[in-house]
Amino acid sequence: MPEFYGHVRRLLNHPEAAWIVDDIYRQVATVQQKALLLREWYGAEFAIFGKTKAAGVAPKENVSADLKTILEESPEKKKTIMQYLQQFINQLVQKKMTGFTMLHDAMLQYFTNTTPGSSEATEFLELLKSDLDEEQGGDLLKNLAFTKSGSKVVALALAYGTAKDRKLILRVYKDTVELMAFDPNAHVVLLAAMDVIDDTKMTAKMLYPELFGDNIKDDAERQDRLLALITNLTARIPILYPIAGQSKWLLTDPDRAVVAEIHAIRATTSKKNEDVRRAELASYLAPYLLPIVEARAADLATVGFGCQFITEVLLGLPQGDKLVAARAVAALAAGDPTEPTHIAHNPAAGKMLRALVSGGKFDFATNTVTLAEPRLGFGAVLLEHIQGRVVEWATTPSSFVVVALLESEDVDAAAKKRVRDELVKGKKALLKAAEGEGQGQSASKDKSVEGGKPAKNKKKAAAAEGPRGNAGARLLLEKL
Repeated sequence: MPEFYGHVRRLLNHPEAAWIVDDIYRQVATVQQKALLLREWYGAEFAIFGKTKAAGVAPKENVSADLKTILEESPEKKKTIMQYLQQFINQLVQKKMTGFTMLHDAMLQYFTNTTPGSSEATEFLELLKSDLDEEQGGDLLKNLAFTKSGSKVVALALAYGTAKDRKLILRVYKDTVELMAFDPNAHVVLLAAMDVIDDTKMTAKMLYPELFGDNIKDDAERQDRLLALITNLTARIPILYPIAGQSKWLLTDPDRAVVAEIHAIRATTSKKNEDVRRAELASYLAPYLLPIVEARAADLATVGFGCQFITEVLLGLPQGDKLVAARAVAALAAGDPTEPTHIAHNPAAGKMLRALVSGGKFDFATNTVTLAEPRLGFGAVLLEHIQGRVVEWATTPSSFVVVALLESEDVDAAAKKRVRDELVKGKKALLKAAEGEGQGQSASKDKSVEGGKPAKNKKKAAAAEGPRGNAGARLLLEKL
């Protein structure tokens, strides 16, 4: 590593050496070594400083490559440093050497230290668009999207850009949207586009047909492709983002940090109301998402991500005929719930059914359920399939589905009476389950399960369970 200190600019201008330096920077260098290499983009004096460290593999003191910190310590050097950095960046861009992680890191440092609306910031945005008019252009923006710093550069460009800029930038990613959805960095660009482009019809037209495979004629193949997106930790984010927003279970902390920054910029560069924008995007999702729930409900309900997807779609979409999809999900509850393979023994599916019966999303601030509009009415649909087996359901790990049928404001009085009447007749079975003689404890109440995954501290979880037996059955007895 020390052999490279002081030689970064020269090596990066060499067509072969540049790739070696960037590979070392990206894959081998420590945080401190990366800082020393990146600082050489800020001027000759930083390269000389790097040479003084060549005797050791790593510097003894902490060295920062954060340009904001450097400029705060030496504000008189800002003009010189920014000019040197801009020239180095421009030099590589003009040579079409745009795939380097170090270049992307340097571009982010430069862009975030320009003044919004200044000539520096405007020229940088023009640099990003510099190859868009060429045949098969856009390599710079495409390469940027797939690195951590680069994706943030593109997200900021979308936020600061004009409506025309945003359209031009988004057009670059035609035929790349699916790949971006799966990428841990590039999906942030898709979120930024959804957040800042006021013309939601254009956004949906540019993103959704490709994301959901409109060009695939075979229904089964298209559904399989969509299932792969829905059940992937990263690819599901741009699909559910217009519905779920910045939910902690959906976005990572780094994602939320970028989104927060984009939103702060958007306040001065976009005109459309945030809630209106999200509702419009979500409405364009309905024709894609409701059919997959209807056709593949059984497949989705076997995995936690699939259950979460069904819940968000049926409770979160503001438009669309949800009844057919709701019926397909409710039909999964048919049959004998005491069978070990039945959906009643799937913790994620039980949680899903309970949420759908409640009719809305739980608000922890008010400790209440905010009912979806229009009302889903899932409880009545579910009751068609479990009537006559309510007591058996009440003694399974999904007993809290039955509790929800009695508590939900989305279930009418007549349906609640039918549930209650069955429970009264089967009170003995409830007593046995509550005392631990039934089908087992309710997984919905089991604190050792968090989102379908075992809790980290099993002893603590066991202590939180309280008395042995089915907690849902005990609660139902209290209600009776």
